[in-house]
Amino acid sequence: MNLVALVDSESHVCVRYRLLAFRDVLKSAGYTLELRELPQSAWGRIRLYRSLPGADVVILQRRLLSWVETRILRRSVKVLIFDFDDAIWMRDSYSTKSFDNPKRSRRFRGIIQAVDTVVAGNDFLADEARKYAGNATIVTIPTCVNPEAYPVAVHRSTATVRMVWVGSQSTLQGLEQFRDCLEAIGQRVPGIRLKLICDRFLTFQNLPVDAVPWSAETEAREIADADIGISWIPDDPWSRGKCGLKILQYQAAGLPVVTNPVGVHTTMVRNHETGFLATTTNEWVHAIQQLAANAELRQQLGTAGRQQVVTDYSVAAGGRLWVAMLNQLFHQTPSGVADV
Repeated sequence: MNLVALVDSESHVCVRYRLLAFRDVLKSAGYTLELRELPQSAWGRIRLYRSLPGADVVILQRRLLSWVETRILRRSVKVLIFDFDDAIWMRDSYSTKSFDNPKRSRRFRGIIQAVDTVVAGNDFLADEARKYAGNATIVTIPTCVNPEAYPVAVHRSTATVRMVWVGSQSTLQGLEQFRDCLEAIGQRVPGIRLKLICDRFLTFQNLPVDAVPWSAETEAREIADADIGISWIPDDPWSRGKCGLKILQYQAAGLPVVTNPVGVHTTMVRNHETGFLATTTNEWVHAIQQLAANAELRQQLGTAGRQQVVTDYSVAAGGRLWVAMLNQLFHQTPSGVADV
């Protein structure tokens, strides 16, 4: 069976973690995966849609098409899947306008109503899609990582303890909002440092920063060469749609995680089992103090987090969900699709 995925860019992080990661698992189950980048122009995209009838399944990832394009794509393919991992029907946390976006909402609703199956990155996203699904099947398949690609951190008692944050300059805006809390951690936790793995960097008055330029080749190793993974996102509707990739990367490397209890954070980080959930500055400082002072605790929580990734968020686990969904889809879907 031939799967063709329509994506904005083959190098996009969502493509790498939500599609390409599963290519080998899909192949072993009899499904080949081909990527096609969506052209910039509407006419270029329409020509692409009309070239797709030979595909057994077409996966549209994240892109919200106009009503006209959605209709043409639907008429051109046998089976259509929509995959998404953000609250794409609204504006993001850092927009100067409100979250509400009528155009995006309208296009999101149109896509959901047109497809056979929706693959959502978490239950919050799946619930939103379910409002408009009609006959479409809604499944939740989390963003997954390959734990075998990450060295496992070895936690030792040292005078210097490094928190790590990984991301891009777009998500670094969230860390900017968290600045005061990080300054307090720097003031109140002796020997603490912050490793930033990014394409842009921040400086703090009270917290030393180790600036590490991001690269795909060194990312996993640099994460593992730290002591505590941290993640903070705004408590708002957009953030509740996030899929927690940072946390999964930290846990794959055997790091305990400290994060705020927003969205999937509350399921990925089990308080006192794989890390700590912290809201206030005092809670953050206390959590970092405990971990900085106790290498055995870091090792214990980090090991539990890595096991959670292997069980629930690994490429093998996610791949099984994809294969099960596709097998069921082909069992239930007749050849040919009615006009919509």
